[in-house]
Amino acid sequence: MRLSDFIVQNVDRIVDEWERFAATLTPAAAQMSSVELRDHAEAILLAAARDMNTAQTKAERIAKAQGEDIGKTPTLDQAASSHGELRHIVGFDLVQMTSEFRHLRATVVRFWAESQKEPQASHLTDMIRFNEAIDEALAESTAAYADRVTRSRDIFLAILGHDLRAPLQAIGMSSEVLMRKTALTDADLAYIKRIKSSSLLMGTMISDLLEFVRSRLGVTLPVERKPMEMTLACREAIDAATAGQPDCNAVFTSTGETRGEWDQARIAQLLQNLIGNALQHGAATRRVTVTLTGSENHVSLSVHNDGEPIAEEAIGSIFDPLVRSANEKAGVHNPSTSLGLGLFIVKEVVNAHGGGITVVSNVGDGTTFTVELPKKG
Repeated sequence: MRLSDFIVQNVDRIVDEWERFAATLTPAAAQMSSVELRDHAEAILLAAARDMNTAQTKAERIAKAQGEDIGKTPTLDQAASSHGELRHIVGFDLVQMTSEFRHLRATVVRFWAESQKEPQASHLTDMIRFNEAIDEALAESTAAYADRVTRSRDIFLAILGHDLRAPLQAIGMSSEVLMRKTALTDADLAYIKRIKSSSLLMGTMISDLLEFVRSRLGVTLPVERKPMEMTLACREAIDAATAGQPDCNAVFTSTGETRGEWDQARIAQLLQNLIGNALQHGAATRRVTVTLTGSENHVSLSVHNDGEPIAEEAIGSIFDPLVRSANEKAGVHNPSTSLGLGLFIVKEVVNAHGGGITVVSNVGDGTTFTVELPKKG
């Protein structure tokens, strides 16, 4: 009997064995019903049998082995994907879920081998096609499970970031109240300023985290354009980025007409992250140059710092999330406390405003980030 026919005729027996094995995968399985334990096992098996009976060219076989869509079975993929999602929901870990497929493969082969009187040439082909189908199902289940894990983690981070805002705001407000007291020693004032600057830094980190999670959850960065003065925004951002850092040397120049329509809160994020990044990775002089130039329809903003250039191989990933340092030698004068999301957020804000950003970095000239933003959407 061909393996595909054997699977169809013995599907209940095979699924019974699947259920018995799944029941051992505790603690999640301890509270699951028979229907939940069996889940999509029958659908996966029957779809695999249909796939085995489908004609397949050599090119399709190679493409399928490489994970390409050519020759794949939609019904098998759907059943396997749903299985991966549900196993994550009920609390199976990834090792437990993948072990179900290992056991399924072994069970089918064992049952089928026991039913055969003597091997036939077609059996090898059947085994190859069956393994292909199970590998495809395993890949789809694993991908669906991983997507669920990623989404759950991102939702957790979003909740965490949101809930941290309230106590952080209380810290910031308390430091403001304390600074208004007249009877403060220089030491007391220094401590309060340190609390205030640290709370501002934490606020920036939380904002970056929330924007990162929002993008991961498939939500585009919202912007609300209103008339604003970019020169004023730059000055405020420099003050905020250098608060509590008296050794910073920030130089700002502005020329041309710099009024336009942008999202003020997003622009503040962009500016503070760019300036903070320059201070973080600049030379020991702590000198940062911010240049703003306005034209008829655009503004051009550049942020420059001296010091070690960004490694050439890192330029391509400089705006990727969770890249903490573009150069191993960077940040030696100001150790990083960031999440590696600053430049990612900058890129997202620029894209949301329909602009562009470039970076040039080399020995002698330092590093310059240049942002071009249209004045209207």
